[in-house]
Amino acid sequence: MKDFLFIYRMDYAGIQGRTPEQMQATMQRWMEWMGSMTAKDQLIDKGNRLHPSGKVVKTDGIITDGPYTEIKESIGGYSLVRAASYEEAAELAKGCPVLGMGGNVEVREINPM
Repeated sequence: MKDFLFIYRMDYAGIQGRTPEQMQATMQRWMEWMGSMTAKDQLIDKGNRLHPSGKVVKTDGIITDGPYTEIKESIGGYSLVRAASYEEAAELAKGCPVLGMGGNVEVREINPM
């Protein structure tokens, strides 16, 4: 088995204006999806959501605000999962609720140091 990082990307503008009921339903889908992976011992760490703002540190030592406002998608969070292959990890990602909100899941294999 290998470890993979799921990076959740979406347009934050797409979630603004959602009703509390819609947000609760979305949270329930996340909990069910994570619960199904936990039951199969595939979820290593549920990860965290990320705040939409941040800083970018560049090689020349300059620090700027980020993520950039001109980009449509932003990283909203991450999780660590366990799967036998990229293909299996991608199949797990297909159940992610972010896909129903116009987002996507980047799947990356963890390369231990």
